[in-house]
Formats: sequence, C-alpha cells, structure tokens
Amino acid sequence: MDFSAHSILWILLIGLVIGAIAKLLIPGKDPGGCIVTILLGIAGALVASYLGQAVGWYQPGQPAGFIGSVVGAILLLLLYRLLFRRGA
Repeated sequence: MDFSAHSILWILLIGLVIGAIAKLLIPGKDPGGCIVTILLGIAGALVASYLGQAVGWYQPGQPAGFIGSVVGAILLLLLYRLLFRRGA
C-alpha cells in the first residue's frame, strides 16, 4: 500500500472531523474522552482506507471517503467501548 504525504495529511484531517462526527452519532461516556475519540476517528479513516484499497474500492494511495471513514470510526469506537468500559 502506497501512501503519499498528501494522502496521509488528508487522512489525518478527515480523521479529526470523523472522530467528532462519530462521537456525535454514538453519544455516551467514553473511557478516554474526546481526545481518544478523535484518535479513533483518525484510526477509523486509516482502517477504512486500508480495507477500501484491499477490496478495490479505492486506488493505491487514495484515502477513504467520508462515509467509509465514519463507518470505520464508529466500529472502532464501539469496539473501544466494549474493551475499556468504565467500572465494569
């Protein structure tokens, strides 16, 4: 997988926005707060880019789209909440 500096910067910027949107769509207390949610958004964008390229939805070096990134971030946020519940 070939990521250029431009596509990595784009993934990071989109990830910041996506993390905030995922937090709005899946409200509740997160064990890590807003910063962790934003980091999960960035990771969601990276995961969506990688998986999208692996299945042929995106060309090599092309970042994930908006919807794919939101879905990736929401999945990671839900997984994070399952693994790191407060007081469980």
